[in-house]
This record gives sequence, C-alpha cells and structure tokens, in this order.
Amino acid sequence: MHARSSLSESQREAAVAWFEKGTADKATASLLGVSRGPVNRLYRRWRIHGRGALVAKSTKRMYSYEFKIALVERFIAGETSPDLAAEAGLSSPRLLETWVRAYRREGADALQPKSKGRPRKPDAPPPAELPELERLRRENERLRAEVAYLGKLRALRAQERR
Repeated sequence: MHARSSLSESQREAAVAWFEKGTADKATASLLGVSRGPVNRLYRRWRIHGRGALVAKSTKRMYSYEFKIALVERFIAGETSPDLAAEAGLSSPRLLETWVRAYRREGADALQPKSKGRPRKPDAPPPAELPELERLRRENERLRAEVAYLGKLRALRAQERR
C-alpha cells in the first residue's frame, strides 16, 4: 500500500474485508467513516490485485516501448483498461489511460523512454579551431584581466604595509 495514503493499515484491511463481502467503495467509506477518495483508489487496486492491493510495491517498474504500444493498441481496439491492467500486471488502470492520452496527443513517440537529468551543454570549440584573430583577442582580454588583478593585489599589499 502507498505510504501517502490517508488510511491506516487497519482501515485498509477492514476496507478489503468489506470489498470481499461485496460492499462497494462508497458504502465502505461510510462504514469506516473516512473520505471516499482513498477508499475508491484502494477499491480499484483491489479489483485488479485482490488482497495484493494491501502489499506495497518495493520499486517503480519500467515498461518497454513495445509493451506500452501493444497495450495502447489493444485499448484503442476496444478492450477495457481494468482488464488490460490486470492481465499485464499494471499497478492501476490509470497508468494505461495515461499512456493512451499521451499516444493520442503526441503519437507513438510519446511512449518512448525519456532521458533522465539535465540536457548537456554544447561543448565549447577547442581554442585551436577558432580563427587566429579571435584566439589572439581572447588571449589579449585574459592577459589584461590578469594584469588588472595583479595591480589591485599590489595596491592592497602596499596598503597593509603602511
């Protein structure tokens, strides 16, 4: 179960017991005296995983591009998201619905794996590849800054001696 859930462990177990007796999410929420949202999410997971909905998954699972495309195409062909999610072992039908929305909005490329992290900066060209005039200007600018720095350093040291 998710650590972010507002339901305690005993409330989740009681809710699953009510689900197994045939009570739906709204009635279960009323019986437990809690809001319907968390009970509804638990109910949807229970319909797919049964009592396994109480067990937390240890890691976030990654799915291949081909796997996603196959499920999305089957959904578009008319199969239901809960059935496909149960068959494929997805954590929730909403995951499949998210893939379908992305597929419809941006096409098949939307389901490609995304690279992680910040994009790399383009590398600066090495100094040898710059035209000679540009290279000399940069060197001249660097040397002027160095002379100015050393001049200020001398002035500060001279002030300290006085």
